[in-house]
Amino acid sequence: MLQVKILGTGCAKCGQLADTVRAVIAADGIAAEVEKVQDMQEIISYNVLSTPALVVDGAVRSAGRVPSAEEIRSMLAPRTRGCCCKGSSGASGSSCC
Repeated sequence: MLQVKILGTGCAKCGQLADTVRAVIAADGIAAEVEKVQDMQEIISYNVLSTPALVVDGAVRSAGRVPSAEEIRSMLAPRTRGCCCKGSSGASGSSCC
């Protein structure tokens, strides 16, 4: 289950981000727990200087703006792991990663 945090002091944009995140989660059937964080000390602990901010599984994915629903969908998608140069033959002997 994804751990999603909305960091913000309760402004309109923070509410808009929370609403959009919840809508994407509901529409896509994503298993996620959403928490709104308004405590300034906790917000600062993420090194966020402007809100609203979106944190997914402990990583800040967006700060200072409200991303579109499509951007949020991408931010909530599982991150792929592995080599960044899929299909590279590596014939030159150099590593791409």
